[in-house]
This record gives sequence, structure tokens and C-alpha cells, in this order.
Amino acid sequence: MFKSEIQSRRSTNSPRQILFASLIGSTIEFFDFYIYGTASVLVFPKLFFPANDPASSMLASLATFAIAFLARPLGAAIFGHFGDRFGRKTTLVVALSTMGISTVAIGALPTYRSIGFLASLLLALCRFGQGLGLGGEWGGAVLLAIENAPAKKRAWYGMFPQLGAPMGFLLSGGVFLLLSRWLTNDQFFGFGWRLPFLASAVLVLLGLYVRLTIAETLVFQEALVQKEPVRLPISSLFRRHGKALLAGITVCLATFVLFYLMTIFTLSWGTTALGYSRSKFLLMQLFDVLFFAAGIPISALLAEHGRRRVMMWVTLLIGGFGFVMAPLFTAGTSGTVVMMGIGLFLMGLTWGPLGTVISEIFPTSLRYTGSSLAFSIAGILGASLAPYSATWLAKSYGLGYVGYYLSVSAALTFLGLLGIRETKDDDLATSSQSFQSGQSRAHL
Repeated sequence: MFKSEIQSRRSTNSPRQILFASLIGSTIEFFDFYIYGTASVLVFPKLFFPANDPASSMLASLATFAIAFLARPLGAAIFGHFGDRFGRKTTLVVALSTMGISTVAIGALPTYRSIGFLASLLLALCRFGQGLGLGGEWGGAVLLAIENAPAKKRAWYGMFPQLGAPMGFLLSGGVFLLLSRWLTNDQFFGFGWRLPFLASAVLVLLGLYVRLTIAETLVFQEALVQKEPVRLPISSLFRRHGKALLAGITVCLATFVLFYLMTIFTLSWGTTALGYSRSKFLLMQLFDVLFFAAGIPISALLAEHGRRRVMMWVTLLIGGFGFVMAPLFTAGTSGTVVMMGIGLFLMGLTWGPLGTVISEIFPTSLRYTGSSLAFSIAGILGASLAPYSATWLAKSYGLGYVGYYLSVSAALTFLGLLGIRETKDDDLATSSQSFQSGQSRAHL
């Protein structure tokens, strides 16, 4: 009876529905996440922290930016638990709702001038809610795609939720650019910055509608036919798949460091130390994000012939890029555009297959928890501290050390890739191999 229900649902979810549902949700989530990142550089230091020390206010604002990454593992554990026990669909709806409510609340917060330090605390609390939601969204969106994918197309399907990152960034950066041009400086800081946060409510409602119209993933339903869900997924993950989790974290590391150096750090450093205007630098970033988007489908197609090999080559290129990042960044406008274009194209190449790679190293019964937790912990190590650490390195030792920081992260990611096996030929519905049993078959 249950098998026949699976077969009937197989015909209700078309590829177009699956891919659009995975793309729209991740786009909204990343849009919400990035508008905070942009505002943490351009707005929050002035409005939510004491104005007498701009440098300290900037660092405090970047610290609240990092809070979301600390919340991600908790979101991954909570949403992963329910996603692995009760299904991907419902869990994704709740994760998107959590992110949306937190984002809209930021747009309604009173500022430091109105309520003092309480404004900073409320901002941090809302940022925590954003991280909690994204901790459950990313892994579920990837699983929605790859667990419904035809054979030999998992990397291609898994690329669609990844496209949500550049699309969300283009939307967030575009909105702030338009507001900067349409409004005076007083209008922008008076009310304009709030508009993207409040308007995200419309996008969230659209995403929820799309998510509610789809059925559960085929792989998860078939797994339920074979056996009962794991009672406590996170416990089983640490007991039986700890090495896979560690490898997944390191595989994600360079991706996080690269992206947040190319977006948050460059925006902060470019509009302060290098003297670019807010509008000019945002326009440069929006142009270079197109290279990010272009790299994603290229690497996804290549990864259908071997995920691990593609990731290794891209990681080596990222490590090399770290040595030329600083000279390009300080070579004028053209150098800055080229630097961010190269960095974001490499980001696209590593980002495209990343969700598929991380998801495939875990069995179905733990896949939501495992992939989400690996991604989230890597976010703490690679992203939450990247803008803060890079700013400190640049001020203390020079911009070149920011590039060396990226190269070291690439070296760690390469070691992680050496520790995983190739998974392109695995059957997700039946695979329950542990990381240890498959590790011996790893090959270049």
C-alpha cells in the first residue's frame, strides 16, 4: 500500500516543481541572510551601537553577523532531527518560517538612540533566529533536489538550491544599491534600510506556498518502507559517522572563507580603507556575482563525472588565488573588479557540487542531520570569523595575510577531500555504508 502511494506521488512532483521549490526557498533564505550581511557593514554600526568609536562599532556589528553561524549547528540539529524522522517537506516549511519571522523583525527594531544597549541585544537575538532557520534550510533544500533526482543527474539537481546563493546576493545587493541611489543619506539611515527586511515577508509567503504544494522526497519515502527512522539521528551520527562529519566540515571550510572574504570583508575594507563609495562598491560586487552564478552549473556538469576530482582541482586553485588576492585588490578599480571576479568564479566552481558531495557521504536515515551539521559547523569555523579575522589581519599585518588565511583554509579543505570517497555511483535509496567502509575506495 505504501509503495503504491510512493508511485502515485512520483507522478505528482514534476522535475520543474522539485527544482523550483528547492531554488525559491534557498534564494529567499540567502536573500534574508545577505541583507543582514550588507547592513552589518553599511547600517548597523551607525544605528545599533555607540557612535563615539566607529572602529569598535564596526567590529561589534561584525560580531553580531557571526552569531548566526553559531546558531546554525543548533538549527541543523533540531531541524535535522525532524527532517530525518518525519520528512524533508514539513521541516523545510518550518525552517523557512523561522528565517522569515526573524528577518522581518529586524526591519521593525528600534535603534540604539531609542532604547540604548537593548537595541543591540534584540538585533543579536534576531540574527540568532536567522541562523537557526538557515541551519535547517540549506540541507533540506539540497535533499529535496538530489533525493528526487534521476540517476546520473544528482549533481545537476543539487546545483539548483546552490543557485539560490548568487540569486539571493544579487537581490540583496541590488536592493541596497537602488535604495542608496533613490534616497538621500538621511532617508536611507532613517527608514530606507528597513525596507528590504520588511519586504522579505512577501518572498517568504511565496516560498511557503511553493513548499506546501510538493510531496515528500522519493528516497525518504522508500527508506521508510525499508526500515523505521533512527530514533535520535544526532547521537547515531556522532557514534557511527563521526569521521564523515569531520571530513564534511573540512570540505566546506575553504568555500565559506572564500565567499565571506569576497563579499563582507571586501565591502568593509573597500568602503573604508580603500575609499570606495557605497554605491560604487556594491555595483562592482553585483557585477562580479555573475561570475559566481556562472561557475555553479559548470562545476555541476563536471561533477557528474566525479565530484571529488572536481573539488580537488578547484581547491588547489583557491589556494593559489590567496597569493594574488592582495596585489589585485590594491591595484585600483580594475584590479578590485578582477580580484572579486576570479574569487567569486572559483566560489561558484566549489559551491556548485558542494551540497551534493556533503549529502552523499551520509546514509538516508542521517542525511539531513549529517549534511546540515557539517555545513553549519564549517560556517562557524570558515564564515563567522572570516570578516572579523580578515579585518584584524589586514590592520595588524597587512592585506597579504588575508590571502594567506584563504590559502591555509584551502589546504585544510584539500585534506578533507583526501579523506572522502567518490560517491557519484552510489544509490541513495539503499546506501547505508559507513564512512569508514567506503573510505578505502577513495581515489583520484
